[in-house]
Amino acid sequence: MSSPSRSPVRWLNNQPYLLLSLTSLFWAGNIVLARYVAGHVPPMTLSCVRWIGAFAMLLPFAWPHLKQDWPALRAKLPLMLVLSATGFAFNNAISYWALQYTEALNALLIQSSGPLFVALWSLVLFGVRLTPAQLFGIILSLSGVLVIILRGDLAALASIHFNRGDLMFGAAVLSFGLYSALMPYRPKTHQLSLITFTIGCGAVLLLPFAIWEFFHGIRLKPDALTAVTMLYVMIFPSVLAYLFFNRGIALIGPNRSAPFLHLVPVFGSAMAILLLGERLKLFHLTGYALVLAGIIIASRQASARV
Repeated sequence: MSSPSRSPVRWLNNQPYLLLSLTSLFWAGNIVLARYVAGHVPPMTLSCVRWIGAFAMLLPFAWPHLKQDWPALRAKLPLMLVLSATGFAFNNAISYWALQYTEALNALLIQSSGPLFVALWSLVLFGVRLTPAQLFGIILSLSGVLVIILRGDLAALASIHFNRGDLMFGAAVLSFGLYSALMPYRPKTHQLSLITFTIGCGAVLLLPFAIWEFFHGIRLKPDALTAVTMLYVMIFPSVLAYLFFNRGIALIGPNRSAPFLHLVPVFGSAMAILLLGERLKLFHLTGYALVLAGIIIASRQASARV
């Protein structure tokens, strides 16, 4: 029998690059699925039920830690509420709502700006600036994202039309950038305490909007597609992804973690190849190589302060 120090969970908990890569994989699936069920599952209800379900899954494991960590959480309650609003309630609900109006292609393109928003918030709020290597790595990985999304044709950029859904998705990415920048200043608690508390608060913040949808006749359809959607969004992009993302930031910081967000459109395009029958082409391989190179460069450098 393996010792606790060698258990798979303990090993994974100290692998920031793997944790952040899995996070992007789960979030890519979330975007693709949310676009697929747009018009079938109401966005506010999907967001609220997502967090209620995730909270219910985590609470039995988190309860002993929550009781122990409550003084630390209460001492930073305003920060905890901001984390709940930016990382769970607003970001999630607005992105689902935006996908009612925009294409997954546009959403993936906007998502690729995430690391720049993290860097902006870190600079404005805390004076943490990117090193030249980090900036170069972000730009390099962003160029790889563009190669994939534009299918190697820069002229295709002119054919992308932005609408209100795109602006809404941009607001969601801006909100998540603030969440990421604030995470290093969270109270020092067990990670289950942190995520369960913020998920619970996020669900409460979303509840009035889900109730509004219900009383306006915008309701869930009780079918297999709804059930599969709910199970996926509760487990993978919620419980697992946020645990992995928070732990990754704790291990290497927000600016070094941010470039991994560029893996979201990379995984999104890979899902299109595997699930939708698209063919693997040279521009995919070129884009993947640029993203990977940018992440390696950016994630190995420390942040600097103004």
